[in-house]
Amino acid sequence: MLLPKVVSGKKTLGCSCGYTSDSAVMSGGSAAKDERVEGALKEQENLPLTDAECAKCKHQKAYHWSKQTRAGDEPETRFFRCEMCKHTWREYS
Repeated sequence: MLLPKVVSGKKTLGCSCGYTSDSAVMSGGSAAKDERVEGALKEQENLPLTDAECAKCKHQKAYHWSKQTRAGDEPETRFFRCEMCKHTWREYS
């Protein structure tokens, strides 16, 4: 996912892997980032809760979702986010 990033004093979009977009120059202030954070929190409200123990705080409930992170012929990866401390982890099938 590309997020707003400042590279050499220029606003652009960048990935955590180091990729930055040359052509997508952004304008505006930090309002876009605030909207993304707010959107992510709303997304979390729509995720289902399941019984899963958080390794960090030992809470017994977590939000979960699945995503295809590897080849199409391999099982999807299950992600969990602790309801209490927001720690995120994944499980491979």
